Amino acid sequence: MARYLLLKHYRGAPAPPNDVPMDQWTPEEVSAHLQYMRDFAARLESTGEFVSEQALSPQGTFVRSDGEGRPPVTDGPFAETKDLIAGWMMIDVDSYERALELAAELSAAPGAGGKPIHEWLELRPAYGEPETITE
Repeated sequence: MARYLLLKHYRGAPAPPNDVPMDQWTPEEVSAHLQYMRDFAARLESTGEFVSEQALSPQGTFVRSDGEGRPPVTDGPFAETKDLIAGWMMIDVDSYERALELAAELSAAPGAGGKPIHEWLELRPAYGEPETITE
């Protein structure tokens, strides 16, 4: 088994076909999207492939050690993950091909109008996992 992180992005990847921002969806569309995510995770739990997942709030802060005293905190000028990463799911699968299959399925979560988003997801192996071949 190998662990992979599926990253959902706010932006940075090519625009998906159903590119209506979530804050413009109806409450029913948001509920349908979240239910799809819950059902997907539950199915992976039943197969033993689910590790964890979390949607992320857009709020966030950069912090680093600067020696003794109060650590510096900044809101820029970096490309911040709070502007980029909407959430993540960690899976534990038998193969890279299975990770690709699940990422593609997750990409089809419904969005505006109940139509699949077909969003781009970033698929990354956990550190120390076998390297993947990219085309």
